[in-house]
Amino acid sequence: MRFSGLLIFISLWTLLVYAPIAHWVWEPGGWLAQMGVLNFAGGAVVHINAGVSALVAAYALGFRQGYGREPLVPFNLGLTMAGAGLLWVGWFGFNAGSAIAADGRTGLAMLVTHIAASAGVIGWLVAEWIVRGKPTLLGMCSGIVAGLGRSRRPVALSAPRARQ
Repeated sequence: MRFSGLLIFISLWTLLVYAPIAHWVWEPGGWLAQMGVLNFAGGAVVHINAGVSALVAAYALGFRQGYGREPLVPFNLGLTMAGAGLLWVGWFGFNAGSAIAADGRTGLAMLVTHIAASAGVIGWLVAEWIVRGKPTLLGMCSGIVAGLGRSRRPVALSAPRARQ
């Protein structure tokens, strides 16, 4: 993608997608905020929209050059593993830190984060073992990321807040 195209994409996405959804969720008068939506660590506004925009960009760009003809492996598998480990530890700050307390809710968020990442690793390795005949470190890193993505707190709908 050319840099100018990237700038146009980012500008349009910010104005047409991010700003309205941020207003809906984070502005006290926003319609989702009025419904009682809780947005821990930007999950609804930032992460979901960034993921959708990445899918749109990937669809628009098409397959990577060399996809299916040559292996697209990381430059340094050790750095990939270190990055996945740092992501795992850092994710505790996103999930548990969003509670802004040291209580049972925070502990539960940490537990769910750890179990989700662990389940992602195990699930990915088992699938890779069945499909390819052997698990890999790159597959383990992919499982960490997939599990952490599932550990995000769901958007919680509660009773509407009283108007002030």
